[in-house]
Amino acid sequence: MGSLKMTEKAPGAALPESSCAYLLQELKMIWDEVGQDQSERERILEELEQECQEVYRRKVNSANMSRIQLHQALAESEAEFTNLLLSLGERSFPGRPEKMAGTLKEQLNSITPALQEMQMRKEARVKQFMEVQTEIQRIASEIAGRLGTETVTVNDEDLSLKKLEEFQSELQIMKREKSDRLCKVEEYKVLIQNFGKVMGMDPSKLLANVHPRLLDGPNEQQTKNISDEILKKLNMTVQQLKEEKNNRREKLQNLVKALTNLWDTLDTTMEERQPYGQMKILAITSVNGMLGPGSLTLETIQQVESEVQRLNQLKASKMKELFLKKRAEVDEICKTSHMDMPYQTEMDKIMDLIMSGDVVHDDLLKTMDEYIYKAKEEATSRKDIVDKVEKWMASCDEERWLEEYSRDERRYSISRGAHKHLKRAERARIIVNKIPGLVEQLMAKTQFWEQERNKIFYYDESK
Repeated sequence: MGSLKMTEKAPGAALPESSCAYLLQELKMIWDEVGQDQSERERILEELEQECQEVYRRKVNSANMSRIQLHQALAESEAEFTNLLLSLGERSFPGRPEKMAGTLKEQLNSITPALQEMQMRKEARVKQFMEVQTEIQRIASEIAGRLGTETVTVNDEDLSLKKLEEFQSELQIMKREKSDRLCKVEEYKVLIQNFGKVMGMDPSKLLANVHPRLLDGPNEQQTKNISDEILKKLNMTVQQLKEEKNNRREKLQNLVKALTNLWDTLDTTMEERQPYGQMKILAITSVNGMLGPGSLTLETIQQVESEVQRLNQLKASKMKELFLKKRAEVDEICKTSHMDMPYQTEMDKIMDLIMSGDVVHDDLLKTMDEYIYKAKEEATSRKDIVDKVEKWMASCDEERWLEEYSRDERRYSISRGAHKHLKRAERARIIVNKIPGLVEQLMAKTQFWEQERNKIFYYDESK
């Protein structure tokens, strides 16, 4: 920096009024006029020189700081640009100059457009990541059964298309799982509704017991009912309803079976059976058939159960009548087959039990049916022998008639219808001639029957 010492100027030299030299010249003139001491003049000039140096120094420092800031801004821009390339997974950017030249400001201005473009790309990429990750988090929250959605944080260090595709693939997997779960929920809802209709239950209440949101329509709220907890509760409800349905079906089948047996036992008329007609019973109790609405309601079961109870009471009151009827059936079988009454003692004891009321009705009827079956079976085994005995007895009648005819043949010959007597006599002779063979066959069959059954063959209580 130049010195501020006062120098003499050539006469007539013109100085700018704003220059330092002009101001110093004017200051000298003032000092000369007032008579300023030389030492004071030098002190003041020295102060002015120091103040000028400080002003220049501040300007230099300011300029140097601006240069440093430009270097720093340029370095930061280049570093940010490089980081953006790495973050977005790109190797280069066509808009970036390959070589930096010119002043610092020119270099910074040349990289700024490319940097701004990369920043916009990053902003758009971050938005894509945010949308995909937010959707993933939302579906994950629905599956986990969480009410709120957690805050999504995007990793700025990896915004590559490869990473974005990974998140998009994960999102597709989550969407498929959500779709599968929604289908499963709808299947459970349909099953619960069908079970409810068949058993007379309110499907809305059944679904509300699982979760109130299951009553919502097919909207966004409904899609949140896909958590493991809800699926587990739905499955449990379906299993419980299925078990209840099977229990009711089995109970109703048993009741209908008992009802049918009571109808048969009591000889119930078709008119009395009409309220429980066969078509309705088959539709209700069909194992493989589709059950209609209200088929297994508690009211239906109680209705059949009440009828079974009523008929059981009626059966108890008619048990004596039924017993006597079945006993008469055994008597008729024995009479027709000319055999003695079996199980006479047992049936007398049964009659005593009926009179005392100490008897199981079903066991009683079963026992009587067994007696009837055994009586019919023995009657069948005796039929051939009985037929031959009756044929033999008829032959004996013909033999006696022939003897009487022979003793008084003259009377028969002159009586009215003598030719009829002659024909009968001829037939009687033929039959009588067969008696020995018939007796022989009868004895052989009787002996075989006795040996087979290890008992004596009686005909009207006679051997």
